[in-house]
Amino acid sequence: MPNAELTVRQVMELHPVVVPPTAPIQTVVTLMHDCRIGSVLVVEDARLVGIFTERDLLRRVSTAVPGWRDYPVSQWMTAAPHTIPPDVGWDDAVGRMHQLRVRHLPVVEGDAVVGVISTRLLMGKRDEYLTRRIEEGTRQLRHANDQLIARDGEVLHSLRTAGRLQTKIMLPPAPPKRPGLTWALHYEPLDHLGGDYYDFAEEPGRLGFLIADASGHSIAAAMVAMMARFAFTQAQPKTDPAAVLGAMNERLLEVSEERFVTAFYSVFDEATGLLHYSAAGHPYPLHYQKATGEVKPLVAQGFLLGIMSGEVYTARCRQLAPGDKVCFTTDGVSEARNEIGEMYGTERLTECLRVNGDQSAEAVLWLLMESLHDFRGDTPFNDDVTMAVVAVGECPP
Repeated sequence: MPNAELTVRQVMELHPVVVPPTAPIQTVVTLMHDCRIGSVLVVEDARLVGIFTERDLLRRVSTAVPGWRDYPVSQWMTAAPHTIPPDVGWDDAVGRMHQLRVRHLPVVEGDAVVGVISTRLLMGKRDEYLTRRIEEGTRQLRHANDQLIARDGEVLHSLRTAGRLQTKIMLPPAPPKRPGLTWALHYEPLDHLGGDYYDFAEEPGRLGFLIADASGHSIAAAMVAMMARFAFTQAQPKTDPAAVLGAMNERLLEVSEERFVTAFYSVFDEATGLLHYSAAGHPYPLHYQKATGEVKPLVAQGFLLGIMSGEVYTARCRQLAPGDKVCFTTDGVSEARNEIGEMYGTERLTECLRVNGDQSAEAVLWLLMESLHDFRGDTPFNDDVTMAVVAVGECPP
């Protein structure tokens, strides 16, 4: 708050004490004492002729001869004093008093005396002025803060509503019930809106499962995830994983701008037990084999979706047997960190699945998420987290 906003007119004493030049010094000193002021203006015929201050008194009284109290004030006053106009800024007034080495200045407008300023008055008024400005500024800030809080509440409510709608519209309400397959799913967006997405595609004798992750999180990632969902619903045939990812890639080229999507799409053949799959830069799912107790990744190479036109994706297959489990995740799982910055990683996930893979799909999912939460402690997630576990040979509940 600049001091220049404060002028002499705003801080001066409007009704200065004035005395005639003939007033006895004793009378003037008594008047100054009673009024608790450090100066009086000496005026004759409405014209300023001098100023008498405490400094004038102290400068002369030590060497004065007896009878000085009856001297007229004109003998000890400062004649033709420096003056200041009323519209001078506070900073200029302080600078001028410092330059002149005076503590009092009469304020003159035209030929009329309209006030007086002193260093004590300047400082006192300045403090009052700044206090008022601070109080006003505080009130304005409090009002602005209240508005921001109200606006933040509206935005938060809108995001929560959008998050609920996203979950309701984008994600299937429940996995399809198919003979010999049991699913367990966990979806946890970092913000109210998430960039993770999963979906199913049902065909006679076959069940497709897509898991995808739009780069980033929150609103922008959620919009790209919605585009990925639309691209998936349009892709045909759903029984060909490589063709599905290729079609999604071409559609996302037009809409995802600088963002990209990772995806893994698999199709389970109920008659043969084969899992056909293709990947687009997505973390490899983990396959628990009941017969051996081993966990092996479903490795497939493929470039991110929405980056390069004409990308060709390859399909691979893996034989699944009763009791096997497949765990699908987004990178929010493996990249979760603990309090010292370590990542959870794939090795911990693999070992937890190996130890607990013989349990039901629901139990495996719960134990994997418990392992992840135990590793993190109080450290929050830094990305959306999605995990799906499918058990082969279990009867759906």
